[in-house]
Amino acid sequence: CYSTAPPGFADQLFSGKPLTHFSAVSETAVSALLKKMACKTCDLDPIPTSLLFDCSDEIVPALTHVVNQSLLSGTFPTVFKHAIVKPLLKKISLDQNDLKNFRPVSNLSFFSKLLEKVVMSQLLDHLNTNELWPRFQSAYRACHSTETALLRVLNDLLTASDDGQVSLLTLLDLSAAFDTIDHDILFHRLEHVFGIQNSALSFFRSYLTERKQMVSISGYSSNPSTLLHGVPQGSVLGPILFLLYTQPLSQIIDRHSISHSEFADDSQLYDSVPREQFDSLLSNMQSCVDDVKLWMTQNKLQLNEGKTEALLIDPQNSPNLPLSITIGQNDICFSRSVRNLGVIFDDKLSMKQQVSKICQSAYLELRRISSIRHVLTVDATKTLVTSLVLSRLDYCNSLLSGIPQQLIDKLQKVQNCSARLIFKTSKCTHVSPLLAKLHWLPIAQRIDYKISSLCYDVVSDTAPLYLSDLLCLYVPSRSLRSSADTRIFRIPTRKKKFQGQRAFSHLGPVTWNKLPYSVRHAQTQSQFKTQLKTTLFRSVYEPDS
Repeated sequence: CYSTAPPGFADQLFSGKPLTHFSAVSETAVSALLKKMACKTCDLDPIPTSLLFDCSDEIVPALTHVVNQSLLSGTFPTVFKHAIVKPLLKKISLDQNDLKNFRPVSNLSFFSKLLEKVVMSQLLDHLNTNELWPRFQSAYRACHSTETALLRVLNDLLTASDDGQVSLLTLLDLSAAFDTIDHDILFHRLEHVFGIQNSALSFFRSYLTERKQMVSISGYSSNPSTLLHGVPQGSVLGPILFLLYTQPLSQIIDRHSISHSEFADDSQLYDSVPREQFDSLLSNMQSCVDDVKLWMTQNKLQLNEGKTEALLIDPQNSPNLPLSITIGQNDICFSRSVRNLGVIFDDKLSMKQQVSKICQSAYLELRRISSIRHVLTVDATKTLVTSLVLSRLDYCNSLLSGIPQQLIDKLQKVQNCSARLIFKTSKCTHVSPLLAKLHWLPIAQRIDYKISSLCYDVVSDTAPLYLSDLLCLYVPSRSLRSSADTRIFRIPTRKKKFQGQRAFSHLGPVTWNKLPYSVRHAQTQSQFKTQLKTTLFRSVYEPDS
């Protein structure tokens, strides 16, 4: 019997059709999966992965046999349980002498990852069929991302701010989360909460027991050691098993009626109330975090209180509000800004600091590229700029929708400098022809592109449910024509129109409804994105066409 939740919080037992065994797969399925995998070689691989790809037709039958033997017997081959751990610095700016700044990534054999992918496919089918995913967990799930998670949080905070409410956002972080998972608790939860039984459960027992790893640094390797707990970072199944292990967290938070969003081991709790009810909110938030911390302790996880942050958002600048929140034995002072999944949220939700951070890092990369531009071709420069600069401009850019034009102009200057660097032109050169030649949409249109793409995901039922809940298709009271447009959203009406106009629930429908009928009714996502980019491109560079 495992104590897996604080008093009054019990795991919800599985009641659907259990997953009792994994099904054998065909050579065609293994071959198709093989072609989708990255050509990466581990020191544990018997042959280079590139050679395996070249000889795939001859090797696939043998691989399929090994995979099916493992699936049907419920055992994971011992030879696949070895890993070489190569510590990776989490950020370049961190101190290399502090071991906490390294992430212990496991390098696993290519064959191991192939087998794990086969199992993951069937495991995900079971989880999706029985709707076992935590609703607000966005990691390692199709069509879910840090951007969709942050977009929902920002939407809720903006609409609350528009209503004059005070909001509290608390960011929680775990210490070495993947490395401290208790296997017995995990197996108990897989069986009783997720309905994984018999041969399928035996497979996961075999997968996690008697695993060995060695650490390799600068050509020197340690002796192999047996892992008694944790799931391997860098594996295919490890992250999914971690999400299943921590699934009860959502239930605990929901009991406190506090909104939340999770991405792997990063959790954010937030709630909004009228100013006079803030003391109650603060007390409820502290109680929720206490229950979360207690659950983590019971489940061999540790809340990293040193990295816990809190952001107070008060649109009315009310006096005499508390200055901190108590987490465990620590008083966490409210910050003026917090870094949330790579995006800076400030206490005004202005995104000014986020724009400044993007510009700073982008200009740094441009200076680096500029120093070697004389030895690069145009195509090579474009590739570098796309991967190092445009990727920064596009990361979570849907959160920038509706921000003041002066902030958009700052980002546009970065893109303009990028285009001039590629073509080696002066600062006085008119930049629009250069952008058109590169087929780059300007910043404002790139944001519209992202917002429209998310709206299409909602229309096509592929978006996260927490985003779909924010939009509502317009249904006329009576249809005068059989050809009535069924792909427009209802634009919510608001008494006040300040920050709430930037919320996805408002700006999404406004942006989507402006698109031409043919674009909104594209049959596939690829067709939609092609037509959307063409439409936005022509609106900028061919306005009279």
